[in-house]
Amino acid sequence: MSELEAKATQLLKEFKGNAYAFGNGVLDSAPGEFSAQVGKKALFVAPVRKWFDPYREQILASLADSGVDVIGTAGSAAPNAPFVDVYRIHSHIMHRKPDFIVAAGGGSAIDAVKGAAVLASLGEIEPEIDSFFGVGEVSRVCSRTNKHILPVVAIMMAASSGAHLTKYSNITDLLAGQKKLIVDEAIVPPRAVFDYRVTASQPDALTLDGGLDGIAHCLEVFFGASEEAFDKTREIAQTGIDLIIDGLTRVKREPSDITARTLLGLGTDMGAYAIMVGGTSGAHLSSFSLVDVLSHGRACALMNPYYTVFFAPAIEEQLRVVGNIYRKHGYLGAPIDKLTGRDLGVAVAEGMLNLSTFLGFPVTLNQVPGISRKHIERCLNAAKNPQLDMKLRNMPVPLHAGLVDDYMAPILEAAWDGDFSRIKSL
Repeated sequence: MSELEAKATQLLKEFKGNAYAFGNGVLDSAPGEFSAQVGKKALFVAPVRKWFDPYREQILASLADSGVDVIGTAGSAAPNAPFVDVYRIHSHIMHRKPDFIVAAGGGSAIDAVKGAAVLASLGEIEPEIDSFFGVGEVSRVCSRTNKHILPVVAIMMAASSGAHLTKYSNITDLLAGQKKLIVDEAIVPPRAVFDYRVTASQPDALTLDGGLDGIAHCLEVFFGASEEAFDKTREIAQTGIDLIIDGLTRVKREPSDITARTLLGLGTDMGAYAIMVGGTSGAHLSSFSLVDVLSHGRACALMNPYYTVFFAPAIEEQLRVVGNIYRKHGYLGAPIDKLTGRDLGVAVAEGMLNLSTFLGFPVTLNQVPGISRKHIERCLNAAKNPQLDMKLRNMPVPLHAGLVDDYMAPILEAAWDGDFSRIKSL
């Protein structure tokens, strides 16, 4: 184990204690052991796909060995956790009446189960999921009614969003092409499992997308870190970004590299830790409106360089840390030590774009198939939605709805064709 892997392991144990089993080989026993600590009767929500069959048998055997009764099964959600899948899983919960849910899958699968668990627990008070979007809405209802959310044992199968460890549930209105967000401590899974080896069963594109999502979590939280949380955020983000860039570089060259899978698993878990310490901001907000043309990780990776230039005068210390990681891995050429302000931001942004180019991902919006100028309008409208206001406030240069057209619109225009000069400083 490298020094960086050891550091990430230490941080994860600090973060989750004995509630999280991670590493290679933990899938044999941890699902059953953890589930038995939560309840006796489980609804099992998992992918209905051939690739998952061996893992299904492994997980079910672990549950049986621990005396957990699986009283029903349901298919997991499609990518981006569409509303329809949340309500479908909710229906299974209401009919089967389990003590808890075992959710296996990627971030979208786990997000959908979190949302369904909220509806199953609080639906008699607020029968639609829309009522719970925003920050702390679930806890407010729980506090008022003395209710609790049905527990979820989360078994992660993809190195990406960190949904198995966090208070976030991203759910998508496919008709509107808009992703929305529940942010609430009440929906954190009380137990989680992630065997990093299983990510080798995922498509290469999903692996790369997930790594970029993990970088975005670390990056955006670090950029917006508060003074009191700065040192801890730096430690988490620096470790995570370093691990993920190394892992992405290795796995792009050799998809079967198990060491790369471990690096990506640890690194994206650092991203999960980061978003429990602070919040994401601009690139994540814009990505929510690009859901019909870009995967989440690619959207964040595309937008973050342009937000970096906008934020640059306010985050010079963060940019030196991040820029030197990109330089360490060969994505940024000249030293950045003497650069300041916007020039420093442009240099680091170019390192980010170089990584995306190496991975074969678009670096401007006009390179994205199916995109139109209407997507920029959708991004701007979403930024004015009070349910997503936390993303504006999390920025290192905070905005509010009244500033969106003046300052966010030029960032999106710059991202359209790659012209950093369009970006205005606040």
